Amino acid sequence: MAYDLTDKIALVTGASRGLGHAVAEALAARGAHVIALARTVGALEELDDRIQAAGGSATLAPIDLTKEDAVAGICRAIYDRWGRIDLLVHCAVHAPTLSPVDHAAPKDYAKTFATNVEATQRVIRMVAPLLNEAAEGRAIFCADPRAGEKFFGLYGASKAAEAALVASWAAETVRTGPKVASFTPAPMPTATRARFFPGEDRTALSAPAAEAKRLLALLDA
Repeated sequence: MAYDLTDKIALVTGASRGLGHAVAEALAARGAHVIALARTVGALEELDDRIQAAGGSATLAPIDLTKEDAVAGICRAIYDRWGRIDLLVHCAVHAPTLSPVDHAAPKDYAKTFATNVEATQRVIRMVAPLLNEAAEGRAIFCADPRAGEKFFGLYGASKAAEAALVASWAAETVRTGPKVASFTPAPMPTATRARFFPGEDRTALSAPAAEAKRLLALLDA
């Protein structure tokens, strides 16, 4: 049975492009009001245009998830306006330059862990109370299990740490909610992947819209 998203409040991070953009569109098409978070204002406005043209609705939130005050501010604004979040889909990610572990620059380490680990924990901590206000709060996180692959030291370690946070939260909320799940998308022709695999045949990759459809299928299971 399909999960009814009509009038649900859905928060999507990393919504300016790639999978987050596609998920935001797909959620709006199914009746959710989408709160789209990203740092790029122009891309968010393009998303809003597409959602509105299809008859959906969205609220744009151009913020940096690595900033504590920014996340606190948007969560407070959401509570004041809607009192809850029904669904969180966390797609925001930082892709550092690939390098051997012993050549990784400190600034790359700091930005990668600030975005992929610290921001994820911040989102969990601040969004959890809003999800708990919903009748059936849900949260979905995007995984990328590359830990241990050569040249993926920083990225793989950060995504492994993020996955550990999500797995623990999922185990802790089995009885109390929200329902927490992890989704591993197929390779897509995104900007993130292009940084890792420049020059590859992108025609063989899965479209973000197709992966968004697979992600949303988790809600219907």
